[in-house]
Amino acid sequence: MCNNHTNITMTRALSVPSTKAPFEKTTIERRELRPDDVLIDIKYSGICHSDIHNAFNEWGGGTFPMVPGHEIAGILSAVGSEVTKFTVGDRVGVGCFVDSCGECEYCLNGEEQFCTKGVISTYNDVDYDGNPTYGGYSQKIVVKENFVVRIPDALNLDVAAPLLCAGITTFSPLKHWNVGPGKKVAIVGMGGLGHVAIQFAHAMGAEVTVLSRSHNKKDEALSFGADQYYATSEPATFTQLASRFDVILNTVSANLDVDAYLSLLRIDGTLVNVGAPAEPDQYNVFSLLRGRRSIAGSLVGGIRETQDMLDFAAEHKIAPMIEVIRAEKVDEAYQRVLRSDVRYRFVIDIATL
Repeated sequence: MCNNHTNITMTRALSVPSTKAPFEKTTIERRELRPDDVLIDIKYSGICHSDIHNAFNEWGGGTFPMVPGHEIAGILSAVGSEVTKFTVGDRVGVGCFVDSCGECEYCLNGEEQFCTKGVISTYNDVDYDGNPTYGGYSQKIVVKENFVVRIPDALNLDVAAPLLCAGITTFSPLKHWNVGPGKKVAIVGMGGLGHVAIQFAHAMGAEVTVLSRSHNKKDEALSFGADQYYATSEPATFTQLASRFDVILNTVSANLDVDAYLSLLRIDGTLVNVGAPAEPDQYNVFSLLRGRRSIAGSLVGGIRETQDMLDFAAEHKIAPMIEVIRAEKVDEAYQRVLRSDVRYRFVIDIATL
């Protein structure tokens, strides 16, 4: 504990008491500020599909009661005695994790998500002191300053919230696989991740094609910066686009016909997965051999890259399409996400909690 006599903070929160149970309003404790901590008044918290997976314990390992939320945007209200990066009143965000060892090669390289000791998730995890972590469906959160990012003035806080997961989840692989001018990129899926990926890939200068099951989102895809749009329910699509793309970014969490999508890659092309289906994918290894193609995955990005993403989004006027909801509507929102009845991300107005 630090010596600045900041007391433990009690804060209102939305909690899931058990698997698939309705949300309840409750009160949780946030730790006393340590010297390198900041206290954030949360203004908005995005709803990510992974919140639903965790609240429903579909990935296993769920710890209840659970306070989800790792797309957090707010205003800094107190700082520890040794904080140097931020001051009270700053507009800040917190994403998918809140601590790492800080010493391994990946942490030192700004890729805390791969920490060899194990990165500490923003919620549904246990920190290095053995305390459970609670997320952004709450009014306040205490976080180490090194795991906080600055939200540029050009981004509204409600719009910035989903960028802390959906934004970095798509920005990071596009940067890693060198998407830019002269590259042909396909985005699979026009949902919460896909509609952000289109905007980033377009702003990076790539030729962007959207692959979605039907044509019903074509106009929106083009408005986000897509150059072309094809329906994957039409077999002709896979003939027309054979051997076309340098990178395919798969944002959906359903199982695909992997061989069919691999056939759309150029020589040395890569199919990058950021969606995670519950069941294993299957493919024929000849689909890789014939074109020296690769299948890859990507898991968000580090803190430094998350800041780069926010700055890039502000510069290029990239914004998720959001629907802001009151706290009491979260259960309904979860059901609407499962029905794909949202354009394209829900954001909780924490003032209503």
